Amino acid sequence: MADHVDMTKGLPSNPEKATLEGRNKFLGFWIFLSGETIMFATFFGAFLGLREGTAGGPTAEELFQLPLVFIMTMLLLTSSLTSVLAMYAMKRNNFKAMMIWMSTTVLLGLAFLGLEIYEFVEYVHHGLGYTTSAFGSSFYTLVGLHGAHVVFGLAWISTLLIRYAKSGITLTNAPKFYVASLYWHFIDVVWVFIFTVVYLMGIGGA
Repeated sequence: MADHVDMTKGLPSNPEKATLEGRNKFLGFWIFLSGETIMFATFFGAFLGLREGTAGGPTAEELFQLPLVFIMTMLLLTSSLTSVLAMYAMKRNNFKAMMIWMSTTVLLGLAFLGLEIYEFVEYVHHGLGYTTSAFGSSFYTLVGLHGAHVVFGLAWISTLLIRYAKSGITLTNAPKFYVASLYWHFIDVVWVFIFTVVYLMGIGGA
């Protein structure tokens, strides 16, 4: 059944899925996401298997700072909320609000990334290099992989913001913003697992 069209707005109530192209983007994204999930699950498994291999180097309990990681987590979770608000604005055909909320998402993501870089520098300063131990290698690989996804997500959203800065919401760009928002949620969900499995378990010595 075709989406209901709000004639006062000039767009369907769900512009991101109103066209075949939009629905195909949505389907393709979930196929892509299944591969991403398997990849992260593999790296989580590797970390859990190697995290005790400190080789006499710094341990998680000695390095991890819960206040810093908590702030990073709040930044990323808040950015997920702003992306939800952006999609809500899109469905209401409020282009200005959508752009503001998506821009806020980018700023929060950049703040998170800055703190993550700071965190890595601090750990290296305290003796945890990539080749220091199996723990160090698995930690930097898993968390760094997530950081690379954050960079990609920020570049993706920023490109959309620049490209469609003056176009308004259309049936062409609505699916692109929607899928980018879903990708950002995926990044946030992965971080929640990292926060729990890597940091909380590490600090607690579990």
